Formats: sequence, C-alpha cells, structure tokens
Amino acid sequence: MEKMDLRTLLRNNPYPGRGILVGKSQDECWGIIAYFIMGRSQNSRNRVFVETEDGIRTQAHDPSKMTDPSLIIYHPVRRFGNQIIVTNGDQTDTIWEALTQGGSFEDALRTRTFEPDEPNWTPRISSLMTLGAKDFQVKLSILKSGDGNGNYTQRQFFDYPSLPGGEGRFLHTYKGDGNPIPSFEGEPERVEMFGNLESFSQQVWESLDPDNKVSLFTCFVNLSTGETQTRIINKHQG
Repeated sequence: MEKMDLRTLLRNNPYPGRGILVGKSQDECWGIIAYFIMGRSQNSRNRVFVETEDGIRTQAHDPSKMTDPSLIIYHPVRRFGNQIIVTNGDQTDTIWEALTQGGSFEDALRTRTFEPDEPNWTPRISSLMTLGAKDFQVKLSILKSGDGNGNYTQRQFFDYPSLPGGEGRFLHTYKGDGNPIPSFEGEPERVEMFGNLESFSQQVWESLDPDNKVSLFTCFVNLSTGETQTRIINKHQG
C-alpha cells in the first residue's frame, strides 16, 4: 500500500467525518495519536473537546442549542494503564470496561454495531495503542453496515504489531460528503507522520475543511519515558 500524505488526503476530502490517526514519529521515540470531529448540522457543530482525568470528552459549546446528545456526547479518548483507547462513540467505555475485566479490544467490539442514524448508518471506528519502546502496538477496527441498509454488521479488525518510524494508519467514518453519506471502505490508509506536537497539530487542523471541522485532539507519548504531550483545538474557542 502506498504511503500517502495526510494533509493531501484531508484537503481533498471535504467531509471525512470523524477520524482516528495512530502512528510513530520519524525517530521512533514517540507514539502519535490524533482524533478529529466534523459536523454538518448545528447540533454536531455545537461541540468542543474538554480534558478529563484519563483522556477527553465532547461537550456542548452552547448547552441551550443542544437538541440531541445521543451519538455526539461521549469520551473519545481514555487511558488504561499503558494503553490508549480512541473511538468515535461510547464504545470507548465498552472497550475500557472490557480491559478492566481482562477482556480484549476485539471481544468488546463484537458486542457493538454501527450507529443507528439511518440512512447514514455511520461506522463506529476504534483504536487501541499499547505504549512502550518494546511493546508498541496498534489495533484498529471499523463496525459498519454490511449492505449499506442497516441489515447486518460487518466487523473488521486491523492489527499492527510494529509500525516503522514516520508511519501511521488513518481511519475515518466517511469516504466524502453525500446524502446519505458514503461509509469508509477498505483498509486504514497508510500515511506519513511528520513534525512535533505543535506543527503536526496545526497542519492537521489547517488541512481540515474550514466549514465542517469542529475539534481536534492530538497526543505525543514518549515510548521510553511515558512523557505525554497533548493539544486540543476547538473551532468555537478559536
């Protein structure tokens, strides 16, 4: 699979929806995570990311304009020991609870399906990064409508026990804009990782469609020391 430029992928897609990026820095010292949300409706756009004790959650920017919190208010990122969970919905908590009970990423997601937002049937996308200079590992998953009509769930899992430096995998909910919105197809995209936390965050944010982007979370974790650097960019907060 050809390694692609993440910025070009984002600029060429006005509506990838929600996206997860996981990978490793060029010098192989840092695990890198990014998660972004986009929106077309006022309800979806009325959100910000806020920090929690073990990650982040979504929150209404203006509570008076929130019409339906289901599917848009959740914990996208949670940490469990030396593992970081990132998802586009409340399956973050499903995975976290499974791990606390000795279960697995895969088994947790076999209890879930795509989102009940007919006619889009938005896929649930998830990742699990295991940290450590020797233990680094990335898993990704997408749960989507197998026929596009919501009749059954197609569950796909992708396991990357070792990624080379400067490489990542990018998974997002939609191929692009439309009505209904077409779901992502194929394997997670192979992309090149670049920069430090600040330059990476800024370039990803600037590459997202200016009308549809809502929030971005980025995280760099030193694989030897555990040092963690994070950044949140919210459109509503400038």
